Amino acid sequence: MDKDTRNAIERATQRIRRLLQEDFAEQLDAVFDVRLDGRVAEKGGRHLSGRQLILRDRIVATIEHKRRAGMQQADSVRDYVRDAAFTTLNRFAALKMLEPRGLVQECISRGENSIGFQEFCGLAPALKTADGAGYRFYIESIFDELSTEVKVLFDRRDPASVLWPKKATFDEILEILNHADLKGIWKEDETIGWIYQFFNSGEERRQMRDESAAPRNSRELAIRNQFFTPSYVVQFLTDNTLGRIWHKMRDGRTGLTEKCEYMVKASDDAEESSSPAKKDPRDLRILDPACGSGHFLLYCFALLLLIYEEAWNDETSPASGVTGRTLRQDYATLDDLKKAAPALILQHNLHGVDIDPRCAQIAQLALWMRAQRAFADNKVSRGERPVIRRANVVIAEPMPGDPKLVEDFSASLRPAMIGGLFNEIVTEMRLAGEMGSLLPIDRTLARSIDRARAAFNEEQSRTDQFLPGLAPTKRQGEFDLSGISNSVFFERIEENIFSALKAFVSDAVNGKGTRRRLFADDAEQGLAFVELFGRKFDVVLMNPPFGACSITAKKVLDANYPKTKNDLYAAFVERGVQILCAGGCLGAITSRTGFFLQSFQKWREDVLLAKAPPYVVADLGAGVLDGAMVETAAYCLENSQ
Repeated sequence: MDKDTRNAIERATQRIRRLLQEDFAEQLDAVFDVRLDGRVAEKGGRHLSGRQLILRDRIVATIEHKRRAGMQQADSVRDYVRDAAFTTLNRFAALKMLEPRGLVQECISRGENSIGFQEFCGLAPALKTADGAGYRFYIESIFDELSTEVKVLFDRRDPASVLWPKKATFDEILEILNHADLKGIWKEDETIGWIYQFFNSGEERRQMRDESAAPRNSRELAIRNQFFTPSYVVQFLTDNTLGRIWHKMRDGRTGLTEKCEYMVKASDDAEESSSPAKKDPRDLRILDPACGSGHFLLYCFALLLLIYEEAWNDETSPASGVTGRTLRQDYATLDDLKKAAPALILQHNLHGVDIDPRCAQIAQLALWMRAQRAFADNKVSRGERPVIRRANVVIAEPMPGDPKLVEDFSASLRPAMIGGLFNEIVTEMRLAGEMGSLLPIDRTLARSIDRARAAFNEEQSRTDQFLPGLAPTKRQGEFDLSGISNSVFFERIEENIFSALKAFVSDAVNGKGTRRRLFADDAEQGLAFVELFGRKFDVVLMNPPFGACSITAKKVLDANYPKTKNDLYAAFVERGVQILCAGGCLGAITSRTGFFLQSFQKWREDVLLAKAPPYVVADLGAGVLDGAMVETAAYCLENSQ
């Protein structure tokens, strides 16, 4: 997108944010007795209806949940208002993007005159009301339908969904979104990413830096490092990592040779490293450890569509570690594969992590829309498309901060050793929001998982000591962890805990449902984070944060990354190399300083040259990352260990 278009998006985003935050703050104060300074009335006023009292309980529970996670009372209220404003903006922007893709009828492009609402009113004329209540009902019915697949953004049980803009505010928002200045942006996949970046203004970032040299918390760390990666950089890094790996696996006989226009290929007389063994595409794992709006993952998706097709056409393609069968064995025809490929890519290949919860909304929406586009390109009708319930985008955040709920839940887990392991995971995840993918959870929990396995095996051995016929009989479906690896061991535990979390939420009584649902959501994200970093990846792609880490995390970062602690981007590269499989490739755009400053000597010698030498480097200089005052380099490394 050109500069004028980006400026138009920035102006619109900032205007809508201001409108929503002012509207929602006023509603909290006037209706629900929740003040921006943090004061919350003990009970709702008599003016509230029964439904409004329930909504107020959800708002207050959410604010209390944020406070228990470490926020000050006033900050927790302001953060709730920001969350509600961002979620509302994303939903309306998403509808604008879904309309031209044919994924929803025209619903907001002409407000209440939109074709979809007019047809809706034809079936239920009473919904055409002067106060806009009927139109709201219609829009929320669309949200409910979309939430079956993009739950993270459209689920109306999300406490950020409690507030709805007043009619005058809503009308003004639609006017902004439908303005001629933005007419051409809604068909572009990257639009939602620019909205994400521009939600926080440059002035806000400057104020944060003026007030503190280092980020004071995870929110500041996220906002300071929101810089959209240009498409040509995304292509350059992906072509020379994922593209390169597949090109070598197929000895150059691949359509990626033409598709990957930035791939650097060796000259005829240059020595190439040996070709890696072929893999089934379902076994290729790709991670963006600071994924933002998912720009790298979206381009990987496009390459993977071709990779799947080539693997199906290749009779020598190996069986998958996932199914134990080849693609041809699992999908009888190429058309069958094309119908399945978009869902397979999101299920098996693409993974993202970020410390900003809003990224889960943006990235999952973007990937879902990309999958729908692939279905449409292959002429797969809406009714034939498999349901895509989620993408593998994980929020790195502390697990539940309510000690009583942690205690109650862990005590309910069986066998008892799972409760002990859950408590250790909660403890180890306390800095996840500050460190994100840098949190060495795989190392710190390895001993805990070993202890849990030992406890389980000891319990099993006591059972084995019974005389024949006297040992307790195993009940159907009883937990069995014998004879499996550590990674599978944790996956089984994870399944057990997820089931227990669902029961924990459904068993809530006396208005505790919201608290338990928030607890469960945090716990599920934490477990997904742990499970993710128990894996190795073929490709790691990143535009990582740079500069100092948050004040809270400095001691832990220094202890775990002594060679790269001077700058976050160097630590991210070191971490990325650690989680690469043998022969895996890492692509990154970072500051160029690491290649010549003396303070990065250990990074160059002990991380790059010793473990993952660079094979492609582009010295890009200044002006690459929009709004970032940094000279950059883009480079690719191959794990030589």
